[in-house]
Amino acid sequence: MNLEISKIANLPTQYGDFKIQSFKDNNKEHLVVFTNTLPTIPTVRIHSECLTGDVFKSKKCDCGEQLDYALKQISKDGGMIVYLRQEGRGIGLLNKVNAYNLQDFGHDTIKANELLGFKQDYRDYSIVDEILKYFNIKKINLMTNNPLKLTSLKDVNINKRIPIVMNSCEYNYEYLEVKKEKMGHLL
Repeated sequence: MNLEISKIANLPTQYGDFKIQSFKDNNKEHLVVFTNTLPTIPTVRIHSECLTGDVFKSKKCDCGEQLDYALKQISKDGGMIVYLRQEGRGIGLLNKVNAYNLQDFGHDTIKANELLGFKQDYRDYSIVDEILKYFNIKKINLMTNNPLKLTSLKDVNINKRIPIVMNSCEYNYEYLEVKKEKMGHLL
């Protein structure tokens, strides 16, 4: 993997003061947000970009709430968020909006992707091993509900899984059910 790595910069936020660093792999630029001091076993959240949830606080998903929760916890416990630029489970923003349109007509997230000619998930977590290796991290507490994240890391030991429990609402209840029933998320 041929990575281009940025300098480190300060990132003061409403959750605390962090550092940021960008990792570019081919044409994708990912961001790592981390505390000034990393504990021996840091808490790590691998978070795939969700513009609608993270920025616009869409109620169709729980992504923005998960990111906010992770920032609060990591600020307190020490650790990092690996923010991966793979919008819409890897199908991109344009196709994600088209999938949202199909969801407006009653299709679940997986069926909407299939109707657009995609499989349910194109995300790739291999760069996370490279990022953790760069930070010399060998053991983590992984903040996730996604079993693919638990099995995708090859070069790091997962000390424990920290579940992220968010409340459902009328807009995301079915979305969360699909994640649990069809994608095996540990909800």
